[in-house]
Formats: sequence, C-alpha cells, structure tokens
Amino acid sequence: MSELYMMVTVSDRNQSRRFLSFYKDFGISVVMTTMGKGTAASEILSSIGLEAAEKALQFCFVTGETWTKVKQALEKQMKIDVPGSGIAFIVPMASIGGKKTLKFLVAGHHFEPEEESTLKETTHELLIVVANQGYTEQIMDAARSANATGGTVIHAKGTGMEKAEKFLGVSLAVEKEMVFIVTRKEKKNGIMKAIMDQVGLDTKVGAMICSVPVTSTAGMRLMEDA
Repeated sequence: MSELYMMVTVSDRNQSRRFLSFYKDFGISVVMTTMGKGTAASEILSSIGLEAAEKALQFCFVTGETWTKVKQALEKQMKIDVPGSGIAFIVPMASIGGKKTLKFLVAGHHFEPEEESTLKETTHELLIVVANQGYTEQIMDAARSANATGGTVIHAKGTGMEKAEKFLGVSLAVEKEMVFIVTRKEKKNGIMKAIMDQVGLDTKVGAMICSVPVTSTAGMRLMEDA
C-alpha cells in the first residue's frame, strides 16, 4: 500500500524554473504553478539579507516514497533549509476523481491506493478542481447542482500537460484554473461526481478533481445551513 500527498512548494518567482527542473529528476512533471507575494515583516527580511519578493506556488502530487527522496534532496541540493530559499510541505490526499486522473497526476509512479485518508475523523474536505482556463462558472454550476456553496479560483500554468494524451486520452491546455471548494465530508462524493459528469475530462472544460482532509473550519455553519 502507498500514501499519496499533495506537495506545495513556495519559492521566489525567479527560482520556480529551477524547482521545476529539480522535480523532473524525480519523475515529477505534472505541476501547477501560480503566483503570490511574500508578506514577511521588513525587519525580518532585513535580518536575513532579503527584500520582499514575488513568490511562486507549485502544486504537484507525490507518493510517500517519492516525498522521502525529494525532501532529502531539497535539503542537500536545493539548500531549502537556508532562510529565503523556499519551503515545501505535503498534505495527505483523501480521494482522486477517477483512475485516469490518478495515473496522470502521479505520472506513472508506482502507487497502490489505500481505502481513505488516515484523517478519518475529519468532518470537512477541500476539493481541488484543475481545469482549462475560462470555465469557472460551468465548474461552479456543476458543483452547486450537488449543493456546494462556493469556491475560490486561482489562475495557474500547468507543466507536464503533454502527458495527458497518454494517461487521459485527451489533450489539455497549459493555462489552467484551480478551484478550491470546502464542503462537508458527506457532500464530497456528490459534488465530485457532478463535476466529473458535467464538466469532466470528456468535455471542453477538462476538469480533474481531488480532495484533501480539513481538520477544522470556522465560518462554514451559516453557509451550510442556508
């Protein structure tokens, strides 16, 4: 049995290509990259000889075995422990929407799926939808048809999309949208099915979906009771 994680890397934008090249050495080629901005206080930045910088956030999926190897190399080769070099962390996956999507996201790495995430006591999950750019409304219409309340959209650029033809049987655009939806665990399957059926890989939207466990929430009660 294996464990699957979403790995998130935060680095300076000018280092994003370096990290992409580094991850390819470990067979990690399907990566979603979006942009952000660091918010560390100026006195903290000054103390480590840095200035405020634009950030790159990279999302990909790794097995537990791959993460062990990547973590060691991040510290030894990329010197990620040096302040200002970046950070990387993993979040355990709860579910993936379809076998084809799973094979594509892990890009052929050996993976034997477990029954569920180890965080079985959680009451909410974060759904992550990756789709071609420009179809947010269609995605949310599908989600709302299964009683989702709302979502947050991030524009991203995907690498490794050329692998889609091999693993998915379809071609995917490089420009992507990532839609984040927090929902109660009992609603998850219905929302995932609605998205897969209405705007899934066999449509022009090309949506893939997965979920990660959420250990606690605030501000969801009124939305869910509405």
